[in-house]
Amino acid sequence: MLDGIFASLYSTSVTVPVFLAVCLLSVALGFGIAQVYRKISGEGGTMVSALTVLPFLVQLVILLVNGNLGAGVAVAGAFSLVRFRSAPGSARDIMAIFLAMTVGLCCGMGYCAMAVLAAVVTCGLLLLQGGQATDARERDIRVTVPENLDYSTLFSDLFAEHTISYKLLRVKTVNMGSLYSLHYRVTLKDTDKEKNLLDAMRCRNGNLEISCGIAADGRQGDML
Repeated sequence: MLDGIFASLYSTSVTVPVFLAVCLLSVALGFGIAQVYRKISGEGGTMVSALTVLPFLVQLVILLVNGNLGAGVAVAGAFSLVRFRSAPGSARDIMAIFLAMTVGLCCGMGYCAMAVLAAVVTCGLLLLQGGQATDARERDIRVTVPENLDYSTLFSDLFAEHTISYKLLRVKTVNMGSLYSLHYRVTLKDTDKEKNLLDAMRCRNGNLEISCGIAADGRQGDML
């Protein structure tokens, strides 16, 4: 019985009803993976959209290749033109993308039961790990200060005034060692007063570069 469940739907031929059913399954599984990712990471936007359509696209690629060496070389050549220059993602992002690709591969080869099993088991494990969305008040602040300033206490009073908690995650020298680049993770008391904190920090660091963004879980040091 299990052999029948995990057998490929394409073992004989690809019919239109089977093809449409597999396409719907790949989209549905992609949507499920995207929603689990949204829940555990607190992120949305392009990443969620990409995870939704990725299994469907991978499925189509596998169906097009389907043992055809020439088509496989053509697809490899087409994808070699795509280059990604974004910052490295977290382990959670990589896992979600790999899961979506795995589901697409299974669907493209007709192993729909394996696709469902992989999606359900992996998403279940991710949810059991207790991933939580990032607090909306958390911010990643990256600030540059001259080397002659004591960065360890430079902003302590400002953080005490404007934040619930703060932590210095990383220190890095830049500009041939003449500047320090500091990465803080802070939880604001009031998000409406975020600009007040940044203005006060600018007065302390000589109006050098400061960047502030919503905290990204698992990426504490990626942008330094």
